[in-house]
Amino acid sequence: MITVHNLHKAYGGRAVLSDVNAAFPARCVSSLIGPNGAGKSTLLMTMARLLAPTQGEVRIDGRPVSDIRIADYARRVATLRQTPDFNLRLTVRELVAFGRFPHSRGALTAADQRAIDEALDFLSLQPLRHAHVDELSGGQRQMAFLAMTIAQQTDTLLLDEPLNNLDMRHAVQIMRALRRLCDEHGRTVVLVVHDINFAANYSDHIVAMKGGAVHAAGSVDEVVTEAGLQALYGLDFQITRGEHGARLCNYFKPSGELT
Repeated sequence: MITVHNLHKAYGGRAVLSDVNAAFPARCVSSLIGPNGAGKSTLLMTMARLLAPTQGEVRIDGRPVSDIRIADYARRVATLRQTPDFNLRLTVRELVAFGRFPHSRGALTAADQRAIDEALDFLSLQPLRHAHVDELSGGQRQMAFLAMTIAQQTDTLLLDEPLNNLDMRHAVQIMRALRRLCDEHGRTVVLVVHDINFAANYSDHIVAMKGGAVHAAGSVDEVVTEAGLQALYGLDFQITRGEHGARLCNYFKPSGELT
């Protein structure tokens, strides 16, 4: 489990996170939701140790992450940024191999090769393994980066808006894959997601952020309510259930007014 305690983050005197306390359960899919500027990505990147908090701390299984060597942390927690840095001409398989760097430091072993193939198989990317990443569609490229993160074989994955700019088919593919990682492989997944319907239908746990603070946290039933979402986003919501239990959070009601 990853927990954050009294976390603050400021840039030039401007608070981005203010006294954030939250817990992300192990072997669950947790979604960070909330309006733009709420502090979701800042919180995730602080948990990933890519940003240093101004105050407070992040703990993993009760241990402050500042006490863990970076190399050891990379074998426990994998991070996928919102816009991955990428300016090399690589095949999909070569990209996924980068996920093994914390284990092999670049000298790939037979175990690394198996981990790469397993990640490609998990996301059905073997047919594209020799394709160059810069020639893929946006959805295919995002799947390749996710495969790289999966190949790292960490207990925890932190994903910053993995559905950004994807069509519905690729977004569903990724959310189903994350659900399987949790259910079949016991991984812990924490992601920032803007589509409330994906969060409501694929998550176990939700942390709602607003104004740099935790607005609400708990199970989907506790957080995804019409009153709760209205207070979070300033929109009227109507939540309905499909015949298979799927939630539909409808915010297109013409009577709703922005607040």
